[in-house]
Formats: sequence, C-alpha cells, structure tokens
Amino acid sequence: MKGVSRLREEGLADWGIVPEAIEGESRASGVLIHKGRGGSPEAGVWVCTPGFWRLCVERDEFCHFLEGRCTYTHESGEVIEIEPDTSAFFPAGWTGTCRVRETVRKAYMIR
Repeated sequence: MKGVSRLREEGLADWGIVPEAIEGESRASGVLIHKGRGGSPEAGVWVCTPGFWRLCVERDEFCHFLEGRCTYTHESGEVIEIEPDTSAFFPAGWTGTCRVRETVRKAYMIR
C-alpha cells in the first residue's frame, strides 16, 4: 500500500505539545498519510506521550489504537477505556478529557 510504505520512509514528525494540559506535558508526533482538498478528509498516524488534558473534537474522527493505554472521559461522565486494538468514533463537538497512561499510537481518519 502506498500510504504504508510512505509512513515507513518518512518516520514521525514532531507535532508539538498537546494544548489544554491539566497535568503533565504530552508531546504528539505523527505522519499525515492523506489530506483532501480543503483539508478534509485527513488520515494519518498519531503518537502521544503520557499526560492529561481537555479536548474538544472539531470534526468527526474515527481512530484505531495500535499501542498504549488511555482514558477518554466525556463531559457527561461517559468513560471510554482505550487499549491496543480498540476502535473509537468521536463525533464533532465531543468535549471532555484524555488521560494517556502509556504512550499511544493510533491510525485515524477525520472528516
């Protein structure tokens, strides 16, 4: 597959510190595999180190976690436990927190 071979060739780019930190200083990195006209859809691989932060999902996102452990908690109190081989969908407007306990790696698609 073209995207997979490109991922291997390019490696991961530093995407910086995750904003909205509550605790710790998570650092994200990744590789963009595809970005459509106007920025949508977007697909790639995202890696993030441990920490705890607030987030608001701006666009629908489907992701499949390959490594690590984290917990997403919606502002309503709903908890999503993530471990390797977990898939999740976050609709646009989803608001809550993310606590990464072990560095996570996920494949994602945003529309």
